[in-house]
Amino acid sequence: MIIEFVAFFIAMYLGNTALFLTASNWYSTEQIILSSFVFATVLTLSCAVMGLYRRSLSLQDYNLLARTSVSFVIALIILVAIYYFIPEFLIGRSVLAAAVFFALVSILITRELFYKFVNLEKFKNRVLVIGSGTKAAKLSEINNSFIHKGFQVVGFISFSGEKTEVDQNETFAYSDDNIRAIVENLKADELVVALDDNRQFMPLKSLLDCKMSGFRVTDMVSFYEREQGIISLEHTYPGWLIFCDGFAQGGLRVWEKRLFDLVASGLLLIFTWPIMLIAAVAIFIESKGKGPVFYRQIRVGEEGKNFEVLKFRSMRCDAEKNGVQWAQAQDGRITKVGAIIRQFRVDELPQIFNVFSCQMSFVGPRPERPKFVSGFEERIPYYRERHRVKPGITGWAQLCYPYGASEDDTVQKLQYDLYYVKNYSLFLDISIMFNTVEVVLWGKGAR
Repeated sequence: MIIEFVAFFIAMYLGNTALFLTASNWYSTEQIILSSFVFATVLTLSCAVMGLYRRSLSLQDYNLLARTSVSFVIALIILVAIYYFIPEFLIGRSVLAAAVFFALVSILITRELFYKFVNLEKFKNRVLVIGSGTKAAKLSEINNSFIHKGFQVVGFISFSGEKTEVDQNETFAYSDDNIRAIVENLKADELVVALDDNRQFMPLKSLLDCKMSGFRVTDMVSFYEREQGIISLEHTYPGWLIFCDGFAQGGLRVWEKRLFDLVASGLLLIFTWPIMLIAAVAIFIESKGKGPVFYRQIRVGEEGKNFEVLKFRSMRCDAEKNGVQWAQAQDGRITKVGAIIRQFRVDELPQIFNVFSCQMSFVGPRPERPKFVSGFEERIPYYRERHRVKPGITGWAQLCYPYGASEDDTVQKLQYDLYYVKNYSLFLDISIMFNTVEVVLWGKGAR
């Protein structure tokens, strides 16, 4: 982000210089610096909301040219608005066009060089995996789909009696003779314990020796938390939850989050009320005035308390005549207007008023229906813990995982929800808020 901010600043500066080499007195140095700063700030923030600085962006979602094009369009709209309301920042159209051209070239070159640079092996975290079973094999898979691969598995420690699942043709497997010597020989930075049976195979003395010698030793839950932004239910146990850092509630955090909710929801209402008005009129016209514009539904909120969530109606009035059910792809219950507003999450906007009434937060786990929740709490471990905070309009799970329409999807999303509850911070809320723009514009997971 810093590199591209500087590149965008230089792009605007070059745009001024290239067009006014013989007429440099048109703009003062102060004006050029100020216009370059505004241009770089707007363009960098626009790229940020399109997910171009998200480390976990997958190969499937990356699509640099498309994301860059959308971010530049958003930036140009914002810049035109700034120039209209603050004429002091106004610059010539030809200068802006030249700056955009230089910025586009710079981001393509910067990205190409950056990813070649950071993906060099010497810049990756070298991981030695303790174990060679099923859990160990999964570790080498979680890094493969990311654009930026943060770690490299340099080897596996196998134990006599342990069933080996790792591909020994692509990686090295070792016995448990002298783990510290193996770590030093492979120049590993970190040891990750990924044993299928900790009680039988855990090499406590060797791991303690490595730890005391200055090497990082990490358990599976913490490793997944850091690398994938989840609390892995497969590896989590009550003792880890009790003694780990995080899950702090109360105190100043309550007021901090409430202030953020009010400011964020207020800004969203200011920018989206025309869209909400258009959506309401469209729903009214489509139903010929015979159905409600808004839809109220009981959901489970903080500490398991029920409340009424407010949404635009996107389905037929008799959508649940056969009982409660998940929304499916190509769901026949969804109206024509409903399909559009669900695609761009416009149906969720009335929940702003749930935030104002303190029933929801701007960012948090999505609220579920009581009938689903009662079953999930019985069958899914730690599901109840997602209700430790207020539900949100958007959340970490919505940003990282597509629409969930099954119990398996619910399990996957719960891992992201628990990560959010554990690691809540104002910075994380702001980051999720910015990146939600990407989810809306890309229509990710809408159904």
